[in-house]
Amino acid sequence: MTRQSETTPGTDPVALTRKLIQCPSVTPEEGGALVLLQGVLEAAGFECHRVDRGGISNLFARWGRKGAPRTLGFNGHTDVVPVGDEAAWTHPPFSGHLEGGTLWGRGATDMKSGVAAWVAAAVDFVRQSPPDGALILAITGDEEADALHGTTALLDWMEAEGEAMSACVVGEPTCPSHMGEMIKIGRRGSLVAHLTVRGVQGHSAYPHRANNPVHAMARLIARLTETELDRGSAHFDPSTLQVTAIETGNPATNVIPATCRANVNIRFNDRHTSQSLTAWLGEEATRVAEETGAEIDLAVKVSGESFLTPPGALSDLVAGAVEAVTGHRPALSTSGGTSDARFVKDHCPVVECGLVGRYMHAVDERVPVAEIAQLRDIYSRIMRDYFS
Repeated sequence: MTRQSETTPGTDPVALTRKLIQCPSVTPEEGGALVLLQGVLEAAGFECHRVDRGGISNLFARWGRKGAPRTLGFNGHTDVVPVGDEAAWTHPPFSGHLEGGTLWGRGATDMKSGVAAWVAAAVDFVRQSPPDGALILAITGDEEADALHGTTALLDWMEAEGEAMSACVVGEPTCPSHMGEMIKIGRRGSLVAHLTVRGVQGHSAYPHRANNPVHAMARLIARLTETELDRGSAHFDPSTLQVTAIETGNPATNVIPATCRANVNIRFNDRHTSQSLTAWLGEEATRVAEETGAEIDLAVKVSGESFLTPPGALSDLVAGAVEAVTGHRPALSTSGGTSDARFVKDHCPVVECGLVGRYMHAVDERVPVAEIAQLRDIYSRIMRDYFS
């Protein structure tokens, strides 16, 4: 069941989304998106600060008193992934083309619409029913890239300036197929292991004079992939390990190479930490090195640890708003990849709530405008209920 928009006419989130899409903010370019948002927010009485770091543009905005005991926050991003083959798009990716109740363009789903919906809701809320508390927006231009100088820069700046959120909503797309289907109360952790095996190069006809690193790598990969990491936990699916690359750079068919490299991606739940998994990978690599006589190097890059905002007041509030607007009680999920909620969770309780993610990052990314209006209504309800 889909309900009609319940809010009174006010700031148009669809028009604002169109303007944001027309800003070519492919990471790390700001593209005018944050300048646009700052103008809208300052006109509504928000105090705004640019928090740029490391060549990345970020925006902090607050309505209400600094240090208010009840401060509701929002985290989102205006940077987008590259468009790919522009000729494959039905409409130019930065045109914000609107036709037949659908808005087209890069960022339409992920997540300029989410940012616009929250901004529209926030502007109307503080104008129509000023809350006894504060609203904070932390908008980054570095979510789709390395995320080194985006939300982390905003949170570092907030700590230094004495700014704080009591609770936060992240506006990432969270619904697989229809509005109201799902919100996220946590995320799996993610790490990439870079494995390098060094053997002894030689002629394939004389293998006794060489030490084939591919064989050692195959043994190591087999052990890693055959290990059951876990069977899931109360709020998480089982952890997974995927081999994403194996290569030697060897074009010759009669040469045993000297080196073999592989990449392994692990998405892990709360039964593990990156430290425990790194230790396990190191132990397996050491065993294979001892068995084969090869040298094995391990380098690990951690994107984030698993985390959970336990079901409770915040998830109940957000789920209630979603149900009131859409008629669907959302599932509380921890599925999907990483998001900037992995940084926010160290600052305050956080829940993710957004659009249907069917077309995010795709050619012809698009969103029904009715869903943008629904999301604005959900966000308006969250604000109202939080401060009531």
